[in-house]
Amino acid sequence: MSEFLLAIDQGTTGTTALLIDRSLRVHGKINVEFPQIYPQPGWVSHDPLAIWQSALDAIAQVLALTGVTGGQIAGIGITNQRETTVIWHRDALRPIAEAIVWQCRRTADVCDALKAAGHEADVRARTGLPIDAYFSGTKAAWLLDHVPDARAQAERGELAFGTIDTWLVAKLTAGAAHVTDPSNASRTMLYDIGERRWSNQLCDLLRVPRQILPEVRPSAAIYGHTRGVPGLPDGIPIAGMAGDQQSALCGQLCLAPGSAKCTYGTGAFLLMQTGPERIASRNGLLTTVAWQVGDDFHYALEGSVFIAGAAVQWLRDGLGIIEKASDIEKLAASVADSGGVVFVPALTGLGAPYWNQDARGAITGLTRGTTRAHLARATLEGIALSCADLLAAMERDLGRRLVELRVDGGAAANDLLMQIQADLLQTTVVRPDVIETTALGAAVLAGIGIGWFASLADAADSWRENKRFAPGDPAAVAGLKAAWQAAVPKA
Repeated sequence: MSEFLLAIDQGTTGTTALLIDRSLRVHGKINVEFPQIYPQPGWVSHDPLAIWQSALDAIAQVLALTGVTGGQIAGIGITNQRETTVIWHRDALRPIAEAIVWQCRRTADVCDALKAAGHEADVRARTGLPIDAYFSGTKAAWLLDHVPDARAQAERGELAFGTIDTWLVAKLTAGAAHVTDPSNASRTMLYDIGERRWSNQLCDLLRVPRQILPEVRPSAAIYGHTRGVPGLPDGIPIAGMAGDQQSALCGQLCLAPGSAKCTYGTGAFLLMQTGPERIASRNGLLTTVAWQVGDDFHYALEGSVFIAGAAVQWLRDGLGIIEKASDIEKLAASVADSGGVVFVPALTGLGAPYWNQDARGAITGLTRGTTRAHLARATLEGIALSCADLLAAMERDLGRRLVELRVDGGAAANDLLMQIQADLLQTTVVRPDVIETTALGAAVLAGIGIGWFASLADAADSWRENKRFAPGDPAAVAGLKAAWQAAVPKA
């Protein structure tokens, strides 16, 4: 009997495979990291074949860990790093080059030229996005322009473009499916979120041939079936798909318009579901697609902090201040405050609400008395302050205060960070029992796709709370907020 959903959570630094049952309990979880590639300052790449291998390894290891067989898997859900761009040969399923990662700034000059030419208002009206190197469209054009003969091959229909979800489905189905869902399509700067289709005008503007784009299907649907995948039988349906942040919104069961979540991963991403209403932000946020389930097409407001958990990784790998990421909580808690140190973690530019792609990290307030512990605490505070800026912008767009913020992702396990976040937001922060909500959302969507659940609401009873963090005295963080506001312009 098929008892489990396999959720593949393909992230920026690794791929996680989880086995999840009908009650949405996680029975096994394995993460496999893969190398990051930094060709030059500001550039970030991935090897798409290394990503695929990490997915295969994670699947094999989670099956071995749990003793579950491939025949017990009823369906597969996929969630993924969103804007990362891959172009491959359709027949050979071979990438034409390394993938360009969402963090990569190599097309910043192209984006500047598009803005200078007056295209930003039209792009934002169609896509809900500003013109920025963060998104996929200019990345795809860069690959076509810089890989020999790629543009000619694309025009002949020999190449396929996709974000990582599309790439994984192509590999899982041996090339039979070239698909994506609206949540991922909405991150390309090529998809009209009002008309719900690829935009000919945007494809022409960004010089991306229509024939390389995938078919867009609902977020819960049968996209194809496994074929020739090591360790899995042929015929398992791939049945749910969403970009990682929208998937986390599903996994947090933020179903009422106005409900919100923040995911703390490599970056930090705050999304608020706005239902079928598309709200245009006046405060530097994105308007994006949340999901499409059946005929229900929902939107969200989104703010992104490019560097969150990656700042902790930098303390570990770049500075050697900690041995492992989990060490930061104890080190940061060993001091009462950051001693006046403020860390603006703009290591790859500033996202919403600033959208300054030239910003770089800044540390202010250093003295002879500054210790590793002060810098560790300032790092946690910098992550939380970045998120507080997003929520303030979101509240201005909505014209009302948020009552509760649901949190997830690896860093949500850090109690000190979550308490700092609640204090800065003056909003209750709620952590679920399962913080792997990105994968959980993919599983819920796959469950709908194969008929386990009738709707997202049908799965809502399975959400379970772990801990609440009530905000403290706002006066205690007033000085920290003021120091942050002074430090951000220096980044």
